[in-house]
Amino acid sequence: MWKVVYERLRQGHRTHAYPRLAPTLPARFRGRPELRAEACADCAGSCAAACPVQALQCGAVPVMDLGRCLFCGACARACPAQAITFGPDFRLAASARADLQVSSGQPPHALQPLDAVRRRLYGRSFKLRQVSAGGCNACEADANVLSTLAFDMGRFGISFVASPRHADALLVTGPVTRNMREALLKTYDALAEPKVVIASGACAIDGGPYHGGEEVEAGGVAALIPVDLFVPGCPPHPWTLLDGMLRLLGVVG
Repeated sequence: MWKVVYERLRQGHRTHAYPRLAPTLPARFRGRPELRAEACADCAGSCAAACPVQALQCGAVPVMDLGRCLFCGACARACPAQAITFGPDFRLAASARADLQVSSGQPPHALQPLDAVRRRLYGRSFKLRQVSAGGCNACEADANVLSTLAFDMGRFGISFVASPRHADALLVTGPVTRNMREALLKTYDALAEPKVVIASGACAIDGGPYHGGEEVEAGGVAALIPVDLFVPGCPPHPWTLLDGMLRLLGVVG
């Protein structure tokens, strides 16, 4: 027993101090992209052609759809003028699908928190029912780690529950395959009002690499049910998902 106590003291407090302190991300992390329109004068469209999901549109002002982007970096590698770079900003979540459109020189859109009624209900206790609507398990895995001691989303009153009857919000991952359509709708209907829906990952937002496929719903989760929070990424980094939920609840500004 004393060895356990000693080891606990030796390791110290392992939970990150976010949001008081910003998290430290690895150098290879790809966050919010930065587009430089002035470098696109002689653009031949090689960056847009390199994108596997058509998330980038070239023109007088390039526009990138973060909801569709896989953050693979293919566009940045293909751009001869280096007009595209992925910065360290992990705060990517948005409350509206249109706010995921990023153009040159555009500041990040402010995420609108929930209405006062739902903030009062969920500000100190926010229960999530997660549905994998055909996902590859990457988004699910990065959501699950939020329960570990490094992130400890429970300190904000956020936790996963086993039944939609006990949940305040529906966290959806995956491209919403046709086989999962009915299950998703039934789970949504089982949540009590007022309810919250979070679309996590490129697949849930717009189909991801399966966009346009015959077996997935066109338009992602929002085509079936109203979505309150869009969290881009493939998969979204745990800090991106946690930051989005905390800003949605009004815990951080």
